[in-house]
This record gives sequence, structure tokens and C-alpha cells, in this order.
Amino acid sequence: MSAPAQGVADPGGVSCASTLSLIALTGLPRVAPGDDVARLIVEGLARAELELQAGDVLVVTSKVFSRAEGRFVDVSGVTPGPRAQALAQEVGKDPRMVELILRESLEVSRRAPNVIIVRHRLGFVSANAGIDLSNARPREDAAPGPWALLLPEDPDLCARRTRAALEERYGVSVGVVISDSHGRPFRLGTVGIALGVSGLPALHDQVGRADLDGRKLESTLTALADQVAAAADLVAGQADEARPVVLVRGLSFQATASRAAALLRNPSQDLYA
Repeated sequence: MSAPAQGVADPGGVSCASTLSLIALTGLPRVAPGDDVARLIVEGLARAELELQAGDVLVVTSKVFSRAEGRFVDVSGVTPGPRAQALAQEVGKDPRMVELILRESLEVSRRAPNVIIVRHRLGFVSANAGIDLSNARPREDAAPGPWALLLPEDPDLCARRTRAALEERYGVSVGVVISDSHGRPFRLGTVGIALGVSGLPALHDQVGRADLDGRKLESTLTALADQVAAAADLVAGQADEARPVVLVRGLSFQATASRAAALLRNPSQDLYA
């Protein structure tokens, strides 16, 4: 169990201090295939003169693991199939990119000019299967591309391995969240969400707690891992900030084997997909 935060405790074992700290680790090198992400985090903590404490959560952008796994694709070498060519003509996108999107997807949910919404192979719904074209070049001397960067093969596994390495190094219980920026069907703009989770409960069930008037909560289910990812996204940035790892301090939670899949709504109940 992590150390208790100085906040209101709750029956589910999750609480938050009145002050939540978000500390971006600076000076991390640009990750290359084969890099040990946990080691880079330890080195970043050392540069910042920080030691992990019980209840800390490390939020790491998915791009870090994508690069470490070598999930680069030279788009110039992609050959689109008939389905990709037909869909590309319909929406006005590069057929090679459409081919990559289809390869990473289970099904196409929505389509419109220059927009393809899909159910990713990991189960979530997103635009373009989360494929990133920014900062996607594997190294300075790489071919001109254009290059695309696919999401990690298994973000939950990335989170578990990283958490295990950090807990072995520091001897305390921590959480790890692998984050990405996603849009939403009913609001403009992107927010950080959790693609992978370890240690931290993905969901926080508050049903049964009493409000200020003593009324029992009947349906309050909080996406805790998404909340943490969104908070960290504020300091991680989206462009050239180079702050892919954020330490979140001020939470208290029972260590759990929760996975990011717990955050996914059953497709049969999804009114937007």
C-alpha cells in the first residue's frame, strides 16, 4: 500500500492530497530503438535529485516506448491495398497512411473528408489509429521518409515492466501510466489518456460513498488513470518541450493489477463508435 496522502480517505483505498505535484523530468535523450526506458527514467530522477516515494506515479508518453520498440515505418515504402486505396479516395488522405491505419485497426468507425475514426487493435476508438507523424524520424541520418510512428505493441506490458524495474531500484510501491493524447467525439481538442497502466487503479469506483448531505453515490466511477494522464499532459507538452516523463506526487492508492483495458466501454454499449 502506498503512503497515505493528506486528503480525504475513501473506502476504495484512493485519495488525493490537497496539493498535487507534477514534475517533468528534463534532459532525457531522444529515445532510440533498444533503449532501456526504466534506466532513462532513473537517470532523469537522479539529475533532478529526486527519489521515488511510495504512492508516486510516473506518467510516460507512449512515444517513448514506441521509439524504444522501433515502431517506425518509412511511409514511402508502404504499398496500399485495394481497400486502403478506395478509402483514401473517399476521404482524401494519402493511401499509404490509410493502409497503415487499417493495419493497426479492428474496424472503421467513422469517415469524413480527411478523417478516419477507427477501433484500434488495443480496443479504444481514435483518429488515425493513434499513428503519429510528429517527431517520428528514427535518427538524424535516416532516410527522408516521411516517417510514421505506431503505438507500442502492448502498453500495459510496458507499464508493468517499467514499474517492476523502478520498484526494484527504489524499494517502494509506485504506479506507472503510459499516456497518449486523444480527441473526443463530443468536445474539441485533445486530452491525455492512459493507454497502459500498472499499480495505479485504472478505475476508481466511488459508489456507496456519501456526499456532503449524506446521500449515497449510486453511479460515480472515476477514470483515475485518465485523470492522471491528463494532468501530466499539461507539463509534458505536445511540441518541442522534450518532457516525456512526468512524476505525479500526492496520490494514495492500493497497488493493483489493473490494466488500461478496464477503461474501455463495451462496444455494444458505445453510442459514439
